[in-house]
Amino acid sequence: MSYRGSGATFALAAALMVTTAGAQAADDAKYPNWKGQWDTFSPRMGGQTVKFDPNKPFGPAQQAPLTPEYQKVHADSMADQANGGQGNFVGHARCLPGGMPTMMSSAVQEYVITPETTYILVGNDLRRIFTDGRDWPTEVEPTFEGYAIGKWIDEDGDGRYDVLEVETRGPFKGPRAYDATGLPLHFDNQSMFKERFHLDKSDPNILHDEITVFDHALTRPWSADKTYRRNPNPHPNWSVTSCAEGNNQIVVGTESYFLSGDGFLMPVKKDQAPPDLRYFKQPQK
Repeated sequence: MSYRGSGATFALAAALMVTTAGAQAADDAKYPNWKGQWDTFSPRMGGQTVKFDPNKPFGPAQQAPLTPEYQKVHADSMADQANGGQGNFVGHARCLPGGMPTMMSSAVQEYVITPETTYILVGNDLRRIFTDGRDWPTEVEPTFEGYAIGKWIDEDGDGRYDVLEVETRGPFKGPRAYDATGLPLHFDNQSMFKERFHLDKSDPNILHDEITVFDHALTRPWSADKTYRRNPNPHPNWSVTSCAEGNNQIVVGTESYFLSGDGFLMPVKKDQAPPDLRYFKQPQK
């Protein structure tokens, strides 16, 4: 039996593997090293650490440039929460994704870079940033994360990319809020975000996301510098949890209730009415 053909095939396959590996190495040399687990860095200022501007306390202290209409939405949200409700943060009780920009305040992130797409893994959520030169689609399926197109830039001319510029557009799914107080984005879900991702010039283990929000609930664009620290552990713990695990919050219509330990629906507000039971058989009076 002749092995000439199979030997030639093996040689060709080996050559292709070497060529592919060489091309992959060349591609890797063009992109920054964002490998590893990135932890959100947010100075402790009391209250929630999940917030749009990590350098300010959450809630009203964020000083969001809201229109008067949406200042009232925020005030009403906090008043409802003070009374036991969820306010404008009701999506959290329903286990809906936080979406943009809240997901970029998540505690743990991972970045996977390919020439065509950069992926940002945030817990159970995923952002796809297309860097293949495509145009904006004429129709976009609404999502909580939005549709993102990016461009790599070599700012210092050393042949390696330094900055990823990203634009993310809607329509989005909603409602979405910046933090747990229900700090609102506009209910039209037509937000737009511009971001610049880059490593810190003095510390390659700090990643910046300079993000600007354009939203009809704002009187002007709102910017913040979100920072993340690379976990030094080469084998970090990638824990995964589901919002539904142990969640006793129940939303019926627009009202929030609580599921007791014995499985019964409980009110969360004083004198709260029960949910509408029109589709259930009512006891005879």
